[in-house]
This record gives sequence, C-alpha cells and structure tokens, in this order.
Amino acid sequence: MSDSPSMLGPAWAARLGPEEDAAPALAEQVAAADLAAQLAARLCHDFISPASAIVSGLDLLEDPTAADMRDDAMNLIAASAKKLVSLLAFSRVAFGGSATAESFDTRDLEKLTQGIYDHVRPDLDWQVGVPVLSKPASRALLNLAQLGAGALPTGGVARVNAVVQDDAYLIGVEAQGARVRLRPEVVLGLKGDRLAEGLGGHWVQAYYLYAMLKAAGGRVDHSASEERIILRARVPLSAPDQAESAS
Repeated sequence: MSDSPSMLGPAWAARLGPEEDAAPALAEQVAAADLAAQLAARLCHDFISPASAIVSGLDLLEDPTAADMRDDAMNLIAASAKKLVSLLAFSRVAFGGSATAESFDTRDLEKLTQGIYDHVRPDLDWQVGVPVLSKPASRALLNLAQLGAGALPTGGVARVNAVVQDDAYLIGVEAQGARVRLRPEVVLGLKGDRLAEGLGGHWVQAYYLYAMLKAAGGRVDHSASEERIILRARVPLSAPDQAESAS
C-alpha cells in the first residue's frame, strides 16, 4: 500500500510525535463518570432510532386496517434490524472492551466500518494495508472513520488509511465532499476541551478518542479546507508501561 504524503507523511508524523505535549491541564479533564454518562447517552441515541423503527413495523403488522402495508412493514423491520446490529457490533469494538481481544484483523474492522457506512450518505474507500491493529489503534480507526462519515452530511467519500512507521501506527481519514465540515463540538473534543455549548453526542465521541489515545501514549489532530477534512491519529505499537503510568 502506498502512503499518502498529504495525510500520513513523515512531516506530520514528526509533528505529532510523542515528544510534543499540548494536552490540557489535568484539572480541565472530564471526570470518568461524566464521560461514561455522555457516552451512554450517545449510544442510546444511536440505538433508539432503528429500535423504534422495528417497533413501528411490528405495529403495522398487527394493525388489521394496514394489511396493504405488510410488505412495507417487513422491509422496515429488516432494514432497521440490520442497522441496529451493525451499530451494536461497531460500538462493541469502538467503545467497549470487546471481550479479551488485544488486537483485531483489519478485514474484520473493514466489515464493521462498512456496516456503518451502509446506512449513511458518504461512501467508504478502505485503503488499510496493515493486517492487524492493536486494540487502541483499532478503536482509533473506527472512531475516526465514523467521525469522517459525520463530516459528510450530504455525501462524499471518506478514505481510511493506516500504516506502520517506526514505533507507531499512523491512522488517517480523509473526508472529501461538497459540504464537508467538522462541528465545533467535534473540534473541541479532539483538542481535549470540555463541552461549552452544542450537542454532547457529537462532542463525546471526539473527546473519548482524545482521552483513549492519550492513555495509550498517542495523539490525534485534524486539518480542514473547503472540500476536505483530514483526521489523523498516532498510536504507539506498544502500550505505555503500566508501572510508569501508575506512578
């Protein structure tokens, strides 16, 4: 796989290397309980829409006056069930512990990501050539890919890439489209800032990504132009020493 100099080139990797530390002061970080509550609210919001659609379809099937809508009801139930399963499988890895797995085959990560993109307007261009990613790198990739989809509300293409350089995974998502944009809440989260105003559901995923990468010794950043947004993360190949982290 060829690297993209504009997205994951050595100049960017050096700029976002481990020697830099622009993290907010510890006192400014969000408490774990508050972050958990925000994440739970975000996931419930994502799951309630397809779950409610399934219930609506079942209600139609039980309505004797809507016999002519049986096919529509079955289609609604099938499509909503597929979306709900895709969201659950994706979220289990992107946000959850996902059993005891410490690494993931990128072919499985592609399936999880495509399952999300099947239900949004942008198209997915998967350019990941690395066969296996660590758990932190896998979570970073999935979250960046979903943020890339969210940056393309009217459609476009999100190109997902990952390479190994020196002692780190470099992960990038390049979102291109006519109305590409990052919400201010997402920008705040990626910087590790608290939510001041706006929608918490958009902020919390970006902040979770920032906090998760910081705990793994990694970093995240973004750049934007009129028709392109690039989201990038650097994740060390090995996790920080737990004894040093605890000291």
